[in-house]
Amino acid sequence: MSNIPADLKYTRTHEWVRSEGDGHVTVGITEYAQDSLGDLVFVELPEGEGTIEAGAACAVVESVKAASDIYAPVDGDITGRNERLADEPELINSDPYGEGWIFTMTMADAGALDELLDADGYAEVIAEEE
Repeated sequence: MSNIPADLKYTRTHEWVRSEGDGHVTVGITEYAQDSLGDLVFVELPEGEGTIEAGAACAVVESVKAASDIYAPVDGDITGRNERLADEPELINSDPYGEGWIFTMTMADAGALDELLDADGYAEVIAEEE
């Protein structure tokens, strides 16, 4: 079973979301997602900063197996990118919930986190896919 930290929120498309307070969140992909993709070789980070809608593709991760879109988990503004991933995409494989974060954003609605999955809900999504 994949590591699913209880303090994070999740999407059905395998992004995790960590609340940083004051409506700011950090976003990455789950351990399950990176494990399914295999060794990552390239990350296309969101282009600049700006407003994005929940569910919109905003980044891409590429592995030796496939390329996969990364989606905005909530409506809001992208405020930062993990520039280290340009040279070290493998950080997502080695530390998906830490140094392997992909981007940060400010949520348009702080209540949007309540719409995302908790750890148990995400575990059910994984079980359905396996």
